Amino acid sequence: MLTTHPFDDDKLREECGIFGVSGASGAAALTALGLHALQHRGQEAAGITSFDGHLFHTHRAMGHVAGNFDRDDVIRGLPGDTACGHVRYSTTGETALRNVQPLYADLSTGGFAIAHNGNISNAMKLRRELVRRGSIFQSTSDTETIIHLVATSNYRTLLDRFIDALKQVEGAYSLIVMTPEGMIACRDPLGIRPLVMGRLDGAVIFASETVALDVCGATFERMVEPGELVIVQGTEIRSIHPFKAVSPRPCIFEWVYFSRPDSIAGDQSVYSVRKEIGAQLAVEAPVDADLVIPVPDSGVPAAIGYAQASGIPFELGIIRSHYVGRTFIQPGDKVRHLGVKLKHNANRALIRGKRVVLIDDSIVRGTTSLKIVQMMREAGAAEVHMRIASPPTRHSCFYGVDTPERAKLLAAKLDLGGMTDFIHADSLSFVSIEGLYKALNATREGTPSYCDACFTGDYPTTLTDHDESTTVDQFQMLAERVA
Repeated sequence: MLTTHPFDDDKLREECGIFGVSGASGAAALTALGLHALQHRGQEAAGITSFDGHLFHTHRAMGHVAGNFDRDDVIRGLPGDTACGHVRYSTTGETALRNVQPLYADLSTGGFAIAHNGNISNAMKLRRELVRRGSIFQSTSDTETIIHLVATSNYRTLLDRFIDALKQVEGAYSLIVMTPEGMIACRDPLGIRPLVMGRLDGAVIFASETVALDVCGATFERMVEPGELVIVQGTEIRSIHPFKAVSPRPCIFEWVYFSRPDSIAGDQSVYSVRKEIGAQLAVEAPVDADLVIPVPDSGVPAAIGYAQASGIPFELGIIRSHYVGRTFIQPGDKVRHLGVKLKHNANRALIRGKRVVLIDDSIVRGTTSLKIVQMMREAGAAEVHMRIASPPTRHSCFYGVDTPERAKLLAAKLDLGGMTDFIHADSLSFVSIEGLYKALNATREGTPSYCDACFTGDYPTTLTDHDESTTVDQFQMLAERVA
């Protein structure tokens, strides 16, 4: 399976991307196009559900959008002018077809399809109570909890049932829901996960990122606001805010790594912010060097910013192969190491004898940084300095990002000197949390304007499932997860 990032063994991974369209002929084909633009957000599985005015139609598959939704027979099997889709990288639930979204259920009010970006941090507790009351779960995904809460709500209308369900969950969610009555798009009150709204002729489109609108030829209209529900019924669009207003805390890592650089997030160009982070890093952590080299591809914008601010030439010192996915050579350590070079190789003639500054977006376990520094040494670099365009990742994420347990995070185990020694660099520096906020034209005074818990441990919500004592039921659910 192909992956977006060549160093795929040591990166934080977004859980998923979502896309929905209401009122467009051939909605499923448009959804497939939008999901393709969001492929970087989830690469394990993809699914699309459409509604033709009478029936719901679903196709879900493991793997990428391309290969699963590029066949005429698949798209013809998804008729209707309303559709929603999902690309997935699992953080909760096993890697299996039963967890691939959109999830669908027949409720008393009719069909109900849901696509979810985020993570419900009290899903285990809610699940235990729902099962005790008679609910029968068909997946191990936290998203199914929302379906059962809607199904068991005592409110009369579907909209009121849906709001009732959302008021019982904690954590992060951007949702696109399809019912016979229309489409609902919403974000959690903190707006942790992104969701935008656009227009294509008379159609309304929702997507995790603006780049999906661009690819479809749609016009970006606005963000779905934190705590907002946008209800689309035919040509009528309504907006309601049923939750208590709180200060938004969107995930800051969207600007660091998750979003595509050609997206607009929070009215700011992701590419420009990443360049500014690199420039801030050059001010905070200067070094005498001959070359600034990005770790492809996510380190490129920050490396450009670092080079421009420092005056050190920017060069492509690591060349990436765009035709290789996961390393497929397995037997023997020596052959496995050679397989790594199928993905990326040092530009030896450029690097030999030079003092290089390597720019990457983050360090998770440190294994990737170790490999890259070693690659530079083997290519003849005189000095290797590592600069990271985010603060040290010291805490796990519970809001829809696949992070290792805290004990496996390098910055949680070692201080700066220990991390430098671990990756065998001549020096290592991270941008400060204040510098990261400055690159976003913000400060971290008072209540933070972003969720930065992976750096600071300042979680914006309670973490019921994490904080509770582990029970037998929790062990059973955790056993179904794939490491």
